Amino acid sequence: MDDLAVGRFIIPDEEIEETFATSGGPGGQHANRSQTAVVLRYAIATSHAFPPDEQDRIISRLGPLVTVTASESRSQWRNRALARERLVEKLEEAMRPDTPRRPTRPSRASRVSRLEGKRRHSEKKRLRRRPEW
Repeated sequence: MDDLAVGRFIIPDEEIEETFATSGGPGGQHANRSQTAVVLRYAIATSHAFPPDEQDRIISRLGPLVTVTASESRSQWRNRALARERLVEKLEEAMRPDTPRRPTRPSRASRVSRLEGKRRHSEKKRLRRRPEW
């Protein structure tokens, strides 16, 4: 097939390992005999498609090897296209930067509720004690 575009980066077709297998499920003899399921493997650690910072981010989220499988269709061609779409989606999701956490304060009502709960719990424990004479 062709090279794969992930965002603004291009993964050469040689870096994607593509294997085929029989896909189970409905389809009778066609499903049992035809190798229509597609498995794509992409080794990010050995790839030169991404700059080092992007590569490190992807590896930290997905690991050094990304595997994608597609076996929904009875057509090998369609499964190849589905697997490539999934690989692109997975890589783009991994490349998306983290949104920084915006610090927030607990509301007054939640603070009061928490303290009230602690008070009730403390009272319950206190009532279980032996009475002091």
